[in-house]
Parts: sequence; C-alpha cells; structure tokens
Amino acid sequence: MSCVFCDIVNKKIPAFVVAENKNAIAFLDINPIADGHTVVISKKHYANLRECPDEVLSDMIKLSKEVANKISESKLKPWGFNYLSNDQKIAGQEIMHIHFHVIPKYGKHEGFKFGIGTHYVDEVKKVYELLNKK
Repeated sequence: MSCVFCDIVNKKIPAFVVAENKNAIAFLDINPIADGHTVVISKKHYANLRECPDEVLSDMIKLSKEVANKISESKLKPWGFNYLSNDQKIAGQEIMHIHFHVIPKYGKHEGFKFGIGTHYVDEVKKVYELLNKK
C-alpha cells in the first residue's frame, strides 16, 4: 500500500523540508491554509497517534515546537498558531500516516477556524462515568 508521507521520507516525492530530527520530519503543506503551514510526520509509518510509540510522539512534538519557533522568528511574523492532528476519516484524516499540522495564524478569520458542534454531547458527569467504567 502506497503512502505519500512515506514517499516523502524516502525522498521519492520532493518536499520543502523545514526541519527534522531522529524520528520526525517537517515540511511545508502542499495545500496550505496559511503561509508557513507545516506538516510534521513520523519517519516510520504509524496510522495515527494511538499507534505511535511515545518516543516518536515526543520527537514529533519537539519538532512541532521547533517549527513554530522558526516560523515566529522568520519574516512571516504570525500572531499565534493552531496545532492539529486528526484521527480517522470521520475526524478529517486524509492520509493515514500520523501527522501534526502547525498552522500559523495571522488574523482571527484567516487560516484554520474552529467549527464547534454539540451534537451527541452528554452531561459531563455521565461522560466521566462512562470513561471510567470497567
């Protein structure tokens, strides 16, 4: 099964690499929603956060921070950032390889915007009990 992110790691597909470390690589998103929108992926294939080893997740988060600092110190000068990871198609995951988006914000109505829906939301106490039921 082909994975576009694995192809980037293996240099079969070119990418604008911004930074990398032992377990992760960061590159500019090919379909950005803001200038500097960067994708941070694991170098080894894991489908999502739940499958990814802690050491790899740690390196991905550290690289996300490094990228955000690099963007902040650049001439782009964002006002803030969104950090985003989706898990499964229903949550918006398009490529089934763990990745985080580092999305600079330049204005309230630009770039990534939250759309909060409350469908299927139960009372907090009931949800807490369901989470802790054995």
